[in-house]
Amino acid sequence: MKRFGALISFVALAFTAVYLSSNGAAEAATKMKMVVFGPPSLGAFLPPVIEEKKLDEKNGLDIEFVVRPPSAYNAQFNSGEFKLGGSAALLSLANAKTRGVNVVYLFNIFDYFGVVVTDKPNIKTLKDLEGKTMAAATATTNYVMFRWLAGKQGVDTSKINVVNTAPPGLIGYMLAGRADAVQMWEPAYTVLNSKKAGLHILDLKIKSQWSSFASSSRIPYLGVAAHADWAKENSAHIPALVQTYKDAAAWILGNPDAAAKIIAARIKGGDAGVIAGLIGNKERLALEVVPSSQLKTEINAVFKAGIDLGYLKKLPDASIIYSK
Repeated sequence: MKRFGALISFVALAFTAVYLSSNGAAEAATKMKMVVFGPPSLGAFLPPVIEEKKLDEKNGLDIEFVVRPPSAYNAQFNSGEFKLGGSAALLSLANAKTRGVNVVYLFNIFDYFGVVVTDKPNIKTLKDLEGKTMAAATATTNYVMFRWLAGKQGVDTSKINVVNTAPPGLIGYMLAGRADAVQMWEPAYTVLNSKKAGLHILDLKIKSQWSSFASSSRIPYLGVAAHADWAKENSAHIPALVQTYKDAAAWILGNPDAAAKIIAARIKGGDAGVIAGLIGNKERLALEVVPSSQLKTEINAVFKAGIDLGYLKKLPDASIIYSK
């Protein structure tokens, strides 16, 4: 009887081993380490949801998100210390590519949205910023795009006293009254707007100026990038990475209240109600995960804007757009 019981146990264990080896969900997840901006920033918008809902595990991945401020992010990603970057702004990436860093833009997550806000009644237009102090995260593509948009309105940005700070510091500058204006983006703008009354936005005329320049209303802005050697070695796993982000975006848009609680918990002083309102605003939070190969025309327009501004000395090689 004991032998029969032992035989049954052996058969059961063997069956389990065969089942687990044939079941993809039971296999060891593919580990990835990704550097991202810290909150509040768009690069830090999806990672909390991916972690909380275990969306990477559902796609056979194990993603470790490492937080860095913009300057450190760019330095450590460009050096190859991190091969995968989840706060990849297109112009910063193009700048690295033209300087010899072999990188590729895997997919776009957010289209561009930026604002300049002030509480000073005498500052009504971008031109009024000349001679004034403005806080900005100057290491970011968002700031570079602001310079391009301001220049199109005849603003000499060299006449603006720009104080550089990391994205989390932008809110503090305005709350403390240490700057006449602040150049920022989401979710920082929504958080600031909920904390301080009397703010008004200086019109960047984004839609009209971009449509005239690029013949498109879409401005690819921020997504996930990788070093080319990493992309080659992990090409089989990139579809799972794209799907993980698509799942996160779909869940956030479909469950704004629940998603807002997760995201707000990572933001100092974050308000879930405020974040939920942002999620419902498609203009300010242009969230859609799209492979870069489907946005070639729009991405090249962004690069041409960089050339127009003088931020880029030459266009990056076409291989910057991941094609597989």
